[in-house]
Amino acid sequence: MRPARLTPAADRLAVVLVAHGSRDPRAAASTAALARAVRRAHPSWDVHASYLDHAGPRPLDVLASLPGRRAVVVPLLLTEAYHGRVDIPAILADAAALPVDVTLADVLGPSHSAPSRAVPVALLDGLVRRLGAAELDAVVLAAAGTRDATARETISWAADALSARLSVPCVAAYASGSLPDPGVVVTRLRASGARRVGMAAYFLAPGFLYDLAVRSASQACAAMTADPLGDAAELVCLVAARVLAATARALPAAA
Repeated sequence: MRPARLTPAADRLAVVLVAHGSRDPRAAASTAALARAVRRAHPSWDVHASYLDHAGPRPLDVLASLPGRRAVVVPLLLTEAYHGRVDIPAILADAAALPVDVTLADVLGPSHSAPSRAVPVALLDGLVRRLGAAELDAVVLAAAGTRDATARETISWAADALSARLSVPCVAAYASGSLPDPGVVVTRLRASGARRVGMAAYFLAPGFLYDLAVRSASQACAAMTADPLGDAAELVCLVAARVLAATARALPAAA
């Protein structure tokens, strides 16, 4: 049998993952691993990792390298806080001058602007995977944090959905930008009678704020702290679902 021929690059859908970026090299390594995992799962896509800050390349530079192509920009964000509301739309506005047909996908978490505000099942599955088989009486859903009350509300939706999935109390907490912090929530849950409190990580990649959340929860005697979602199979499925939904929305405009 002849090996399958690869689709020419010009005919392949370009998928541009846009991460926040961090000075911590682990963050870029995690994003690159996710890009590789999406590429393996969907070899017909031309998948690129990009970053809003610190690491490179920048999203606009990647889009500029794709003349005559169709591209879907996927924000690697769990909320529509400042980066989702301001930075990403600004990139799309600048990309309008490029010879690239660009479609924006939804953020990976639930949002007020999405047709359905439900927490994606794949996101919950990934959070549960990272918690592992630990038997817990309560869970803290630790997020990076934001001053945006609307974005914080969506994190509370995720905490409520995780609580329903696990049948234990689950409370949102924040490493920075807002209160309460993970350690405070662990202490409160333990005081209410929970003996084993775990920390679920509402983080896509490791970095300073993730480490801060882990340290806070651990100092309050959390029974375990989960790893970020990283390149979990469920996150790969969620990214793919966002890409497919974005391309489906773009079809009527192209007709």
